[in-house]
Amino acid sequence: MPAYVTRDLSIKRAANEVGPSTKTLPVVTKVITQPVIGEGSADSDLDHEVLSAIVEQALEVITPGERVLAIIPDKTRDDNTDVLFPIASRILEQRAVKSFDALVAQGTHPPMSHDQKLSKLGLKQFTGTIFDHRWDRPEDLITLGELSAEQVCDLTAGLITRSVPVTLNKLLAPGIYDTVLVFGATVPHEVAGFAGGAKYFFPGVAGPELTHTTHWLGALASIESIIGTVETPTRHLIEAASAFVHARIISFNTVVSRNDAGRLVTYALFAGEVREAFRRAAEVSGQVHIKYTGRKYKRVVALLDPHYDELWVGGKASYKLGAIIEDAGELIIYAPHLTKISETHGALIEKYGYAPLEVVRDMLGASKELQENLCIAAHLAHVSYAGRVDDDGKIVPRFRITMATGIDEQTCKRVNLGFMKHEDLSIEELGRDPGTLVVENAGRDLYEV
Repeated sequence: MPAYVTRDLSIKRAANEVGPSTKTLPVVTKVITQPVIGEGSADSDLDHEVLSAIVEQALEVITPGERVLAIIPDKTRDDNTDVLFPIASRILEQRAVKSFDALVAQGTHPPMSHDQKLSKLGLKQFTGTIFDHRWDRPEDLITLGELSAEQVCDLTAGLITRSVPVTLNKLLAPGIYDTVLVFGATVPHEVAGFAGGAKYFFPGVAGPELTHTTHWLGALASIESIIGTVETPTRHLIEAASAFVHARIISFNTVVSRNDAGRLVTYALFAGEVREAFRRAAEVSGQVHIKYTGRKYKRVVALLDPHYDELWVGGKASYKLGAIIEDAGELIIYAPHLTKISETHGALIEKYGYAPLEVVRDMLGASKELQENLCIAAHLAHVSYAGRVDDDGKIVPRFRITMATGIDEQTCKRVNLGFMKHEDLSIEELGRDPGTLVVENAGRDLYEV
């Protein structure tokens, strides 16, 4: 096992161009003493040997005969689970564990096919069981406890003031598994600030109560305050809820991104205690995944990441680019492969339509249906990003969104979005306009001024 050390690196960014920032920030890399093991920085490119060593060291605590469950991302996440999972599987087989299964943290997303699951695991076959999470089936869930109204109020800085039951997939009930492994990438996120860590429990494999609560909490705190921030009300809430899980948790937090050739580069991997491993990864993610433009643009053209095939996840184009769009500007989402609003929630989204938070709160007050579906209410506000007051004193979206996708014009109108035929979009011509920024693989990185 290699002996890891601690070192400091400095990352510099130029503020007047799209890319890394002007700040000089120390980054602590390599292994931190237990409970977190890992290595990484914004300059790193960790190879298979290093990743294997980190995974092996993190799994040393697992003994023969243990029952192990892995929580893995679904197809909407671009990550290196297909690299790490086979390493873990080999080690656990050598360790003679009693069972090794996987649970897909799909939240409210549709399930993957069997081939997609194996591809995510990086295996041609898997002797364990791969479980889908069904957030909407009470028979698949168990309530482990409750966060009191006082706790929730304190954790959320008063934004939520009611108690919340901690309901999770029943596979996490006490006594079923001894150890839970959490695999996932850490990137800026609109609800929790950064993805990763305890977020793979809530809402990854959670029941409806915390799924709705966390999304609405993110909306109330405002996307501009949340995204790209580590210590958020949502993060504090989900970490408090994760304490109800009885099994040992080993969290594998990676920081990855694709280079110009399309290769997935692993900048960091930190493994161990779920809170601290996440924070180590988020420190690196903030330098890898946040780009600074030094200005705002009248128009931004988002060439959407192909992993997002419905607007429920493709809304990340708005979340991650909204900060650099001028008031009354335009976001064009170019995605011929995006053909639906949401397989799971489409009907309700089309019924109410996208709107700024202030408008959504008014709709919420008049609709019991929305009150019972707070994650949808949050999505309506998140995609709209933020509001502004127009010349008539009306609250309207801060910028308009035009869809150049596979979604038809009538559907776009129903949800308060603009429409254009994607065949008519001249990306090359728009790219020559100094007031326009064209962003490839939009939805991956967070852009800020």
